[in-house]
Order: sequence, then C-alpha cells, then structure tokens
Amino acid sequence: MKTTISRFAPYTSAPEIAWHYVLRSTNVMILLFLVLPILVIIPLSFTDNTFLVYPIHKFSFKWYHNLFTSIDWLRAGKNSFIVTPLATILATVLGTLAALGLNKATFKGKGALIGILISPMIVPVIVTAVGMYLFFAKWGLAGSYLGLILGHTAIAAPFVVVTVNATLAGFNQNYVRASLSLGASPVTTFFSVTLPIIAPGVISGALFAFATSLDDVVITMFIAGPTQGTLPLQMFIGLRENITPTIAALATILIVFSSLLLVTMEWLRSRSAARQIAT
Repeated sequence: MKTTISRFAPYTSAPEIAWHYVLRSTNVMILLFLVLPILVIIPLSFTDNTFLVYPIHKFSFKWYHNLFTSIDWLRAGKNSFIVTPLATILATVLGTLAALGLNKATFKGKGALIGILISPMIVPVIVTAVGMYLFFAKWGLAGSYLGLILGHTAIAAPFVVVTVNATLAGFNQNYVRASLSLGASPVTTFFSVTLPIIAPGVISGALFAFATSLDDVVITMFIAGPTQGTLPLQMFIGLRENITPTIAALATILIVFSSLLLVTMEWLRSRSAARQIAT
C-alpha cells in the first residue's frame, strides 16, 4: 500500500495549517518591507531625469558615465580602494590572532577583555569617532591615510574576532596536538593545520570587515582630510548638497556588490558547517 506524505504532515489540525500560511505570509511581507526600499533605487540609476523621481520616461546610462568620469567620485573611489583593502587585511590579521589567543587562554577577566575588544560593535559610532579623533589628533594621525586606515581597522576587527571565535568553538584541538607530537613547529602547525580548518570563519570575518570599512561614513568624516573622503562620505555630501541619480548609480553598484558578499558568506558558512559535521 502506497503511503502519501503531505507537506502538512507536521500539522495535525486545520488551525495549525492556517497558522502555517499566516506565518509564511507574514515572513514574505516583512521581507518585501525590508527589500523593496532598496530595490526601488535601482531603476532610478538608469533614469534620464536629473532628479530622483518616478515615473522614468527614458532609460539612460549617463549617471554611470558621470560616476566614472567625475573627479570627485573618482577621488572618493580611489580613497576607498586604498583604505578599505588595507583596513581589511589589518583587521583580519589582528582579529584572527586575538580570537586564537582568547580561545586558548583562560584567565580572570577574560570576559571583560572580550567585551572591550568588541566594544566598537556596541558603542555608538559617533562616540567612537570622537574618541578616535581626539586620540589621533594628539599623535598627528588625523587627516592622514594611516589614521583613516587605523580607524577603519578598529571598527572592523571586532567582526573578525566574533566570527573566528565562533569557528574555533567547534575546532578539535587534537589536530594541533597530533601535528606538534609529530615534530611540527607551532608556526607550521598553524599554517598547515589550524588555518585551513578555520579558513571559512576567517574569510567570513574578512568579508564583514571589508563591508564595515567600505560602508563607514562617521569615522571617515572625523578622521579623513579634505582630499581623503571615501565613497560613502561622497554620497553623504551629495545627499546634503546636490542630490543626483549618480548617487543611485553608486548605490546600485554597492547593492550588487553587497549581495555577492552575502552569497559568499552563506556559502562559506555552509561549507564550514559541513566540515564540522565531517570532523
């Protein structure tokens, strides 16, 4: 006798089936509420109008052309591609080392230290920015690329610490012990055993750090010099002084780029989970 399994098998009554549909419909509406305001900006980047208005009478790529030919936007793009990669590298290295040290060490006040390390994620960014400015100005770092990179590193590193620390929670230390017992040095063990296993967490943390640095406005506003503004800061200035669809063009590019980052992080998360199950 053939048995048919309904997709409502977990539900035993009509009210539960109705609640199933209500819950799914609510989830879809919440998703649309969050996503539609973002998607609305994309068609505006292809408008021929000089203002961000609907309806669009004629499609054009002139605002993308303006984005890639304007001196102000090109300078902001150059600054972003200088600051963001360097800040990401520093944040990834420092955050990974901090996570490794915290995972292995046991001492009084460890929780307080972790709280301090991730405080840039909790403290309002304006408070962090003012503190950075006062500290960097004292050492002559305000208005310099070095100060801007260090500022972005400070707000990006906590994401690496949290992500790598979560990956290390399921790490089997027996692999390290086996490598050391076979005569490998701690450095060789780290690069040959530990790093390949925690690589998905490290890469995910790096992507979070990259997105955090690329998206920052407040830290850049306080630390950057007159010619060191990044793309988000240039967008903020444009919104305040002269709103044009060029901002929508850049926003569309950032939306696509952020979506690719999210897909990559989800793939890495799935890969890390599969690896932990296998080990």
